[in-house]
Amino acid sequence: MASDDFRVHDIRPNKNKQQDPLTDAIEKLKKAFGQKRGGNGGGNGNPPESQNNGFGSFFGIGILIFVIWGVSTSFYTIDVSEEGVVTYFGKYVRTTPSGFHFKVPFGVEQVTKVQSKRILQEEFGFRSVDKSARSTTYATDAYKHESLMLTGDLNVADVEWVVQYRISDPWKFLFKARDVQRTIRDVSMSVMRRVVGDRMVNDVLTTGRVEIRNEAKELTQTHLDTYDLGIHIESILLQDVNPPSAVKPSFNEVNAAKQEQEKIINNAERDYNKVIPEARGKAQQQISDAEAYSIDIVNQAKGNAERFSQRLAAYRKEPEITRKRLYLDTMEQIFTEIEDFTIVDAQVKGVLPLYGKLPTEKAK
Repeated sequence: MASDDFRVHDIRPNKNKQQDPLTDAIEKLKKAFGQKRGGNGGGNGNPPESQNNGFGSFFGIGILIFVIWGVSTSFYTIDVSEEGVVTYFGKYVRTTPSGFHFKVPFGVEQVTKVQSKRILQEEFGFRSVDKSARSTTYATDAYKHESLMLTGDLNVADVEWVVQYRISDPWKFLFKARDVQRTIRDVSMSVMRRVVGDRMVNDVLTTGRVEIRNEAKELTQTHLDTYDLGIHIESILLQDVNPPSAVKPSFNEVNAAKQEQEKIINNAERDYNKVIPEARGKAQQQISDAEAYSIDIVNQAKGNAERFSQRLAAYRKEPEITRKRLYLDTMEQIFTEIEDFTIVDAQVKGVLPLYGKLPTEKAK
């Protein structure tokens, strides 16, 4: 009974009543359905013209909804980290940058947003589980099939790495391959196994990590360019490189022995650098002294030879005088070098020998 009173009261014209257009449209829609339920005979007391008014109101609401739908599907926004790929009935039309844009409404043009300004990454041998501000934990046990690989000397290494990439062409990223992510993973795994397989296990675990990273990045980019996927590899990071867990204790012992060997070699080189230069300096000094002595002896010999040649020439001119002069010079040289002397004349009888010293030049 209350609903009938509400309906009768609602359809009576009231010029003084100010009603919301949306509420009015809903009430008219209710009236239109009420007319249909009441039949054409006006069983509910409504006049025949109210049925026409209800149908017109329903048609107006439909047009309003259609307009709202068209407006809502005509504009779209692209975030600063994205680009929009617009297709016209599935055919590529254009790529739009970040901002507010217009497109053909009602689904004629579709927009696919691609995060082309962000650095994306794929993880191999592990997965990031908890990325918080303070710590990051990883799950690795379920992904050992990705990281275990054979090296060039038939050993096994556990290599975990990360591929960081960026979408350089959104259209190629969407339409050139069915699953770009799977393609990137397959290519990276193939390249990493090839690069690691060309090296010894010691190079993979120690000194060759930078070379492996650079070569893997270059080869991965080359393969992806061949597939024309619109992907640019930013970097490849070796997250962790270890021997398999079964042989890790033995490998650690080998590393400890190698470190001890390096320590001994460094100590030996230090001692070598300290002793050898000193010995070389002493040897050089002795060589220099010997060379100086050799020059001095040679010069003395040349002087003596020259002096002998002069005396020989004088002896040939005056043999007696030269002989006497040589005798006196020799005696003088001999006696000047003797400090203690004894003169004994065998012909003197009864005289005690005279002991004394020859006068030196200083005494003279």
